[in-house]
Amino acid sequence: MIRRADCLVLGAGPAGTEAALAAAEAGLDVVLIDEQADAGGQGWRAPLGSLTLPRKGADAEAGDRLRSRLAASGVDRRLGRRVWSVGGAFRLDAVGPDGAEAYEAPRLIAATGAHERVVPFPGWTLPGVIGLAGATVLLKAQAVLPGRRVVVAGAGPLLFAVAAGIVAKGGTVAAIVDMDGRLAWARRLPGLARRLDLLKEGLGWTWSILGARVPFLAGHGVRCATGRSEVEAVIVGPVDADGAPIAGPERRFACDALAVGHGLVPGGEVPKILRAAHLYDRLRGGFIPELDPYGRTTIENLYACGDGTGIRGARPSAAAGRLAGLAAAHDAGRLDAAAFTALAEPTLQVLSEYRPFADTVAGAMALRPAQVAAIDPATVVCRCEDVSRAEIDAAVDAGASDINQMKHFTRCGMGPCQGRMCGDVAAELVAQRRGVTRETVGYWTQRVPLRPVPFDTMIGSFDYADIPIPPPAPL
Repeated sequence: MIRRADCLVLGAGPAGTEAALAAAEAGLDVVLIDEQADAGGQGWRAPLGSLTLPRKGADAEAGDRLRSRLAASGVDRRLGRRVWSVGGAFRLDAVGPDGAEAYEAPRLIAATGAHERVVPFPGWTLPGVIGLAGATVLLKAQAVLPGRRVVVAGAGPLLFAVAAGIVAKGGTVAAIVDMDGRLAWARRLPGLARRLDLLKEGLGWTWSILGARVPFLAGHGVRCATGRSEVEAVIVGPVDADGAPIAGPERRFACDALAVGHGLVPGGEVPKILRAAHLYDRLRGGFIPELDPYGRTTIENLYACGDGTGIRGARPSAAAGRLAGLAAAHDAGRLDAAAFTALAEPTLQVLSEYRPFADTVAGAMALRPAQVAAIDPATVVCRCEDVSRAEIDAAVDAGASDINQMKHFTRCGMGPCQGRMCGDVAAELVAQRRGVTRETVGYWTQRVPLRPVPFDTMIGSFDYADIPIPPPAPL
């Protein structure tokens, strides 16, 4: 059975949910699909299942409001579905609670969010090493600490959010290791101050960290994680403004977990698989689809919004999602030009007001080429296929001129994550080895399945009597 609608929205984070709400309010029959059990995405994540957690903070309140509005709307919510295939004009195939499902609509809004980037270092594959975003899920959705004694390291504001979350839940933060120096954050204050509400939230994290007397190492990065069968200690040392290790004293912190992250990468698989035009934007996290101000891609009736189109954060993503939903309704003839303009203009203004803050935060999380250049040759880059930096360099030296040729030579990016964890760093390594731009080496050619799915859920249940047997050929 295929569920047909006026518009499909893939992704129920702030962007996708707002897009679905706006399109439905304009009169479209909208189906909203997401792998998670509830809407909210990474930033506004709901507690897991029936788990009851204390709800406080701006993100928790924003997520609760969004889910209440969605529940009261006419949007057809298909949550807990893993979409594995996207086809043109437009069809989504998914695996749901009862097996295979299919959806079709003449319009598709992709709001697939972002995934985190970890620039590899020796020991990053040890059990107990977790991404900052993964730690956020544990803290927000499950009230679980990533460890009893945690080193929090990397770059960007998630460092402080995760550290404050660990402190709030009674955990111990062994140290915060920030690649940025204090001067770098001081220079960002004018941009951060453009959104005093969000700056106040960040200062609240800092205050709780100071109250817990957490050691803070500015201008430092992880040298390596050590341990026999799991992480037991983290060794850190100074780095320069570009993220490259420099001479200076190293420090060792005993721990049972390391939460580490170096920014976010747009999860733009859907526009890529449908062959929409893309451009490279280091500030926004990598390759992003070319969009008009309302989220229209270069493919007719395909829209994209949220962090999958460039890293901006939950609130700007929500505004961009509303614009995409309005554009879909306008293009479907449900909003005339005057109504579309009247509804879109205030949201465009909100998006403009968020831009300086979003640019500042994105700058703190942008990939640092010098940090990538410093990866040790023996360090694993693609953890799914166990491909080291040395193997990537050797592939380029052997003639791999872009990231897809390197993939063919090494199997880098062919594992279960389909290159989400390694793709950005691997492409940077290829570009640096060749001495060319990131645009020249390109991005993975996207293919189905978009996500791993169990084979038995796709084929359903049958026995031999269900297999059609053609009549025998005439003699």
